[in-house]
This record gives sequence, C-alpha cells and structure tokens, in this order.
Amino acid sequence: MGSAPTDPDTPTGPMPAADFVAALRDLSDRYWDRHPFHLRLHEGRLTKPELQLWAANRWYYQRCLPQKDAAIIANCPLPEVRRHWLDRIVYHDGRDAGDGGARNWLRLAEAVGLDRAEVLDERHVLPGVRFAVDAYVNFARARSWQEGVASGLTEMFSPGLMRRRLADMREHYPWIGEEGFAYFTSRLAVVAGEGRSTVDIVVQHCGTREQQEAAVAALAFKCDVLRAILDSIDYACHQIAP
Repeated sequence: MGSAPTDPDTPTGPMPAADFVAALRDLSDRYWDRHPFHLRLHEGRLTKPELQLWAANRWYYQRCLPQKDAAIIANCPLPEVRRHWLDRIVYHDGRDAGDGGARNWLRLAEAVGLDRAEVLDERHVLPGVRFAVDAYVNFARARSWQEGVASGLTEMFSPGLMRRRLADMREHYPWIGEEGFAYFTSRLAVVAGEGRSTVDIVVQHCGTREQQEAAVAALAFKCDVLRAILDSIDYACHQIAP
C-alpha cells in the first residue's frame, strides 16, 4: 500500500521565528491572571482564611518547581542548556538552607497567619491542586526537554502581573508584613530575564514544525495546570463559612 497523500494546504516546514513566538504569545489569554480567584485577590475581596488557603496550596506548586526543573535537566543532552537551567533550581531551593524562592514563599505563608509546620506538612493542600502540580512534574519527566522548557514560558506573561499583585496586596491587605512580600520583590528581579532567555532556547532548539507545535501545546498545558490549581482553590474558598 502506498502512503497517504499529503494535504497540500497543511504546512510542513518550520514556522519563521517571529511567527513561532507569536503563536506562543497568543496563549496569554489562557494564563491565570484573569481567573476569578485572582481578580478577587487583586480587588482586595479575599478573606484572611482564603488568603491562607491560597498560600498553603501555592506552596505545593513552589516546592515542586525544582523537581520539574531537575527533570528537564535530566532529559537534556546539551551541557550548555543544563548549566543555564541549573540556576532555576538554585533560585528556588537556595544555595543554603533558609535561602531561595521556596523559603520566601514560606515567609508569605507565615505573614498571612499560617504556622510554618502546617504548610510544610501539606495538610491544607487540596486534591485538585496536588493532582495538577504532580501532572506538571510528570509532564517534564515524560516529554522532551524542549517541551519541558517551553512549558515554562508562562514567564512571558507574568512580570506585569507580579508587579500589579505586589502593589494591590500592599494596598488591600496592609496587615501583611512587608517581609511577607519577599517572594514577589525577589522574583521581579529575575522573571523578565528568565522569560527572554527561555524564548531564545525554545526558538533555537525547536527547529521543525512538529517541535514548534509541541512547544505551543506544552505552554497551553502549563496554562491549564495553573488554572486548574486556581479552580480547586476557588471552589474550596466558596466552602469556607463567612
């Protein structure tokens, strides 16, 4: 039997770099900045128990990010990419105990009134949040390293959101001590640069149409993971007695 005919209207060659980046950026509407929970957060309409639930569940995401990044490194055969990506693990885990982005998130959890022990033992982590985050880590382990890297391109959408979140939380939740915002202030210093360098890696190493489309799908998957996290938190917040 002969092979199936190729549809002449189906593109087979790689997208030009500008079109590829545009396809990635077009996913910004799927980012979690417009989720109803985040809208309430920015408008100052969350109660203290709701902020605590958010902080405790977001902790699970934060603490799993180094495992996701380690999976990408394990799958990548290129030492120059591995060296570059290693900085992300160091950023989140810190070079020493008590440092790093994960520890800064614990400071936020404490600033909203949680005890560090109850965050670390994950008693407040919702099943839907755990399922979504674990799916993200498993995605990085099972898929190509290019897809794993591309999934992190939500960084393209986050610098403006993070600046606005910091300003809105300072305004609407003045009872949160300034030490609780260390995660956001430190993250702002690196997220824009990480986003640009990640785009460069994806564009350089996704040289075929198939790889490019897989990268776009990976970023869409990550957006869905983030929204699933907030879906679970948002639903649980509606069950909290006023």
